[in-house]
Amino acid sequence: MPSTRLHLHLVSDSTGETLESIAKAGLARFEGVEAVKHFWPMVRSEGHLDRVMQEVSKRPGLVLYTLVDGRVRERLEHCARMMGLPAVSALDPVIEGFSRVLGQAAVTRPGRQHTMDAAYFARVEAIQYTIAHDDGQHADEWEEADIVLAGVSRSSKTPTSIYLANRGYKTANIPIVPESPPPANLFTLQRPLVVGLSTSPDRLLAVRRNRIIAMGSGESDYVDPDAISKELAFARRMFADNDWPVIDVTRRSIEETAAAIINLVQKRAENGLSPA
Repeated sequence: MPSTRLHLHLVSDSTGETLESIAKAGLARFEGVEAVKHFWPMVRSEGHLDRVMQEVSKRPGLVLYTLVDGRVRERLEHCARMMGLPAVSALDPVIEGFSRVLGQAAVTRPGRQHTMDAAYFARVEAIQYTIAHDDGQHADEWEEADIVLAGVSRSSKTPTSIYLANRGYKTANIPIVPESPPPANLFTLQRPLVVGLSTSPDRLLAVRRNRIIAMGSGESDYVDPDAISKELAFARRMFADNDWPVIDVTRRSIEETAAAIINLVQKRAENGLSPA
């Protein structure tokens, strides 16, 4: 199938992060599309919008926008009509749905979702904690975590931890190595949810071989198929012995793994097992 080239203009009165996520989700439903994204953030005046639309006219395409100010919105829609370009207000259906259910009008303040409230600072704190507690560091502080991930080397612990931190969860992770037992307090944690990450031997072998090549190292037990199978079996026994939930990351993206973990955390909270 030949590739279709699309200029995609993302016009926002804030950072544009929301639009980028929506555009990514939408494009994932189409094959053979080469999207050239043009970001136009912090557009909050008609004058600024006019300058943006002049640039849009040079590379016509689909315009996605999130604009709160009514005059700026109307100006964009008018300009798009004059240029014969499709313009889509990405959040309107969602906001209208909320408005109907809640029985109130939406607040018209640009960038309100990025206000530095308590949740924002909690997320920053979670990121700082997670970075400081990567790869088994500061085991004496694990009780402060929301989540502790355990798994053999290269089972996606660190990237999953960082993703969870960006969702506001303090996350520590610990590598499971048969020759080096983890700290004893891993087995007595009360506050955090301990989750085991597992994967297939074939996938782990492929990931580790790529790592070895990237580092320019030679062959070792790290990429020995028999040693890998024993490592995984050792980790699975540990997970089972401690009744920790296990997630197989073999065919999961980082986002999918994190979503499954968050679901476990939420179910734990619903059952009254999360800390106060």
